[in-house]
Amino acid sequence: MASPSKQRFKRQSWYRRLMHKRLPITKWLPEYNSEKALADIIAGITVGLTVIPQALAYATLAGLPPQYGLYSSFMGCFIYIIFGSCKDITLGPTALLALMTYEQIQGRNFDYAILLCFLTGIVQLIMGILHLGVLIDFISVPVTVGFTSATSVIIAVSQLKGLLGLQFQSRGFIDTLKKILVNVPNAKLADSVLGVTCIIILLVMRKIKDINLPAHQKGLKKALWLFSTSRNAIIVLICSVMAYVWEAHSKSPFKLTGTVKDGLPPWNLPPFSTVVDGRNVTFIEMCSELGSSIVLVPIIGVLGNVAIAKAFASGESVDATQELITLSFANILGSFLSAMPITGSFSRSAVNHASGVATQFGSLYTGILVILALSLLTPYFYYIPKASLAAVIICAVIFMIEYEVVKPMWRSRRADLVPAFATFALCLVVGVELGIVAGVLLNVVLLLYPSARPQLDAEIVTNNSGLNYLLITVGNSLYFPGVEYIRQYVTRTASNQGGNMPVVIDCRYVLGADFTAAKGLCALSNALSSRGQPLVLLSPRASVAAVFSGAGSSVLVVLNADELDLTLQELTGQIPLPVIKDGEMKRITPPPTYTSLATEESLEVVISDDRNNTPLLSAVNRKKVSEVDDT
Repeated sequence: MASPSKQRFKRQSWYRRLMHKRLPITKWLPEYNSEKALADIIAGITVGLTVIPQALAYATLAGLPPQYGLYSSFMGCFIYIIFGSCKDITLGPTALLALMTYEQIQGRNFDYAILLCFLTGIVQLIMGILHLGVLIDFISVPVTVGFTSATSVIIAVSQLKGLLGLQFQSRGFIDTLKKILVNVPNAKLADSVLGVTCIIILLVMRKIKDINLPAHQKGLKKALWLFSTSRNAIIVLICSVMAYVWEAHSKSPFKLTGTVKDGLPPWNLPPFSTVVDGRNVTFIEMCSELGSSIVLVPIIGVLGNVAIAKAFASGESVDATQELITLSFANILGSFLSAMPITGSFSRSAVNHASGVATQFGSLYTGILVILALSLLTPYFYYIPKASLAAVIICAVIFMIEYEVVKPMWRSRRADLVPAFATFALCLVVGVELGIVAGVLLNVVLLLYPSARPQLDAEIVTNNSGLNYLLITVGNSLYFPGVEYIRQYVTRTASNQGGNMPVVIDCRYVLGADFTAAKGLCALSNALSSRGQPLVLLSPRASVAAVFSGAGSSVLVVLNADELDLTLQELTGQIPLPVIKDGEMKRITPPPTYTSLATEESLEVVISDDRNNTPLLSAVNRKKVSEVDDT
């Protein structure tokens, strides 16, 4: 029995591991030093310069006033310091969730976006407590590729309106595309030139960091990298200065962002009721109108966050439950500050990683920078041209279109292209939410198809005793969708090829079975036995054999080839004859044709004058087979 001191030590170790797992700050904070602090300051400020223009742009994409993007950009930073498990991740608004938020507030007010943020956090918290992160595994890579590529196209097309200076209301990708084509003659020249120029400059600046320089020019390389990374902030700043100067002397030719509410948002409860067109809308009605987004937005948020964590985990395992809990706290508390749904941003996380962030503490400086922007810079956000924000969004999402994976999918497994293209097309035509649901369902169907139509191979085998039998090899598990298919295949094959030979089903590759399959094979055994063909299961796993035993199935089960030979001899009633070799008497079962007994060594074979015409199923054994339980 362990001593009290050892038990106390084990308890303390368990508490420590749990604390490090659920509060990661307790693990890295004691090792924090000035060197890590400097790295975190540099990375945090760099990410802050990226998140501010993106937050303004994503709020516009979501159909919200620009300040809502900033409201959504700092609470997640502070929460992730305490609960986050990956130092590189930065939480905040993203283009994907902004688009999904936009689809929910069309024709409604901003309260729906805030409530969606709160409900997203609640659903994620429930998933984390119940360890339901496994649900994310049902969204395969092809579905994810089709979904992200489609949303990228939708976002890019939706921003053409701001890029060209157009003004119209639209709903859905097809409607937006039609109205853009109709309104192209009304495009404003100034906005169009500015938007296209911003896109070109942003793409050029993006490539600057990839310039190869000699090893001794590290300072210049670092400066070019910082210049390239801060390209969004630089472009927005230059365009704002241009618009400000133009506005000071005359009216600006660009469409501007307009007034942005200054100061921090008030701390309020999320809106559990609202007023739309003079009508009071209750919490239940708001949830009903939000519909499936209450479940899909949390899942998409966690999917993106876990994918980013895996990308930067350097081979270490990622705790999906901890990421769920962290995201839930960020969204729940963010909703008290008028935030829209947030998750990890891959682009900003990549900037954070490339900036050399040392710990999660880097998010502190990003959050502080956002708060300073809300407190001090909002009057100047008035002069940001909408075309420049549209350019920032377009340049961010065009690289999310994953066309390069089509070729590897085609080479590896072409069936994976079906859910990928189906998800892509349906997201464009019927909407993002229905598109991803349809893609997941289609992927599940393809996943279940092998269970409904398992691979089956049939061959006639002669064993060492010379006995022929029909061997059916099953290449998948025995579950209820495929029972009828297997019964028809075995019955047809046994009738066409087997004659009166025994039927053996090779279960070595069968990983599982269910009650329906056990009953189905029992019925198949009875049907074959009535025709004089016994059915035997060869080498099933213990778990599979237990299913057949528990279901009361009367199908014969043998564990190896030797046992199979003995069982087939008993079932067919074939009598082994003596063979004398090297002075020893051995017993074998003679094959149907005795010419096959010729061997390299001389054997003295004693064969009776009357050839063995014993039928494969004697009367005695026919009786045994017919006595099989009909359950």
